[in-house]
Amino acid sequence: MSAASPAAAPASLKSDAAVISAVGFAHGTSHFFHFVMPPLFPWLMREFGLSFTEVGAAMTVFFVVSGIGQALAGFVVDRVGALRVLAFGVGTLSVAALAIASAQNYAMLLAAAALAGLGNCVFHPADYSLLNRRVSSPRLGHAFSVHGLTGSLGWAAAPPFVLAIATAWGWRAAAIGACVVGFAALAVLLLNRRQLDDTQARAEAKHRAGGSFAFLGVGVVWICFAFFLVSVMAFGGLQNFAPPIFERTYGVTLAVATSGLTAYLLANAAGVGTGGFFATRGQHQERFIAAALAAAALCSIVLASGTAPAWSIVALMGAMGFGVGFTGPSRDILVRRAATSRFGSGAYGRIYGFVYSGIDTGLAIAPIVFGRFMDAGRYSGVLWGVAALQCAAILTALAVGSRSRPSTSAPA
Repeated sequence: MSAASPAAAPASLKSDAAVISAVGFAHGTSHFFHFVMPPLFPWLMREFGLSFTEVGAAMTVFFVVSGIGQALAGFVVDRVGALRVLAFGVGTLSVAALAIASAQNYAMLLAAAALAGLGNCVFHPADYSLLNRRVSSPRLGHAFSVHGLTGSLGWAAAPPFVLAIATAWGWRAAAIGACVVGFAALAVLLLNRRQLDDTQARAEAKHRAGGSFAFLGVGVVWICFAFFLVSVMAFGGLQNFAPPIFERTYGVTLAVATSGLTAYLLANAAGVGTGGFFATRGQHQERFIAAALAAAALCSIVLASGTAPAWSIVALMGAMGFGVGFTGPSRDILVRRAATSRFGSGAYGRIYGFVYSGIDTGLAIAPIVFGRFMDAGRYSGVLWGVAALQCAAILTALAVGSRSRPSTSAPA
């Protein structure tokens, strides 16, 4: 017995590492595709004669389809398995990139965005189901941290990647480059398909899942949804319009303005990595979330006031991104606690699918709301809106913590 134990641990570590790496790369690819179109807005506006609101509507289509699909994808994940659904999503994103590259008019661009949204909808229910079922419990907190980190890196990698190709060879070539990234992620999933097979785990957990829609009667699930909606809507304002906002408000070049967004995304990744060390400490994760979001909101207020020197844009955006990223692992722990305490692991897909569809809902609303601010020339109004939404996210995070802790302290 003693001789066998040492051999088991490395095998478990190897399997966990394979699952975390493959799922993380797929998740990074999903976030990468969030930023395939926004950096191309100047090209698309010239090509098709679009306004900020119209070009932003393409991202609204993307996230509306993704949000509706994500809530439904969770049921498919619980039924047919996360790996199949995840492979479908990555493949669909790749095909959508080809559709963007071949778009000849605004209608085709919207159709390509809808197809990309269909591909994007599977990731959170599939990713979190795989991590919860295929990663050993002692490493689960680190798995959530890596998952969030790769998503942030995907966000950070896309703008320079897309802009570099578009500047050199045009926006259609940039979309084709994104397609290559998608097919690379699909290859990684297929190469690791044995480690990612969750058939047995789904069968063992199925009897604990409860009724198909029972989770909708749990208040904390809805509060989690609201948290994702308001917090990610704030990010959506920056995702789509940060560079032109800084160009027009502070008079900086496009390169400097884009650097501010890149600093946000890179610092967000650093915040996720740091937050992973705090996420599993105690039962008050919402306090970490509230403090970090308060700091992020303060940065938004300073930028919105227009009093900050132009050279500080990158630093303030970086600080904001770190604060928002820091909340990620703690947020995921709270959602897992709410899921397992009432329904066990058999409902992972549907609960994660519904709750995280708040992300897509927020990102779908943001371009329409903030696009109107942009078209009206109220550029700083977007930043004030970001600050207000981050403050609202603090309140919902505190509510999630207070509602989930009493009933989940024992399972956690």
